[in-house]
Amino acid sequence: MTSLELQLQGYRLTTAEIIYGMPDHPGILQSFIWQNLDLAPRFPALNRFLEFWEKNIEGKLHKIIVANARVITPGELRAGSLMTLQ
Repeated sequence: MTSLELQLQGYRLTTAEIIYGMPDHPGILQSFIWQNLDLAPRFPALNRFLEFWEKNIEGKLHKIIVANARVITPGELRAGSLMTLQ
């Protein structure tokens, strides 16, 4: 599916700041930014990524801060704009 199709189905731009401990120095925290289209409030794509992280990456998760916003709002979407997409 295209980004536009996902957004029309309710997907929102989701950004997560993932704070994790460095494997060799667990007392030192690092930050990683993840961004993708996802469905609030369950965030299935983010949860899949976090499951992957916990299984495959040594850095222990400390905190996840999540923000999301609609990229296309109903007021910006018009029938005429859909006709130009072919």
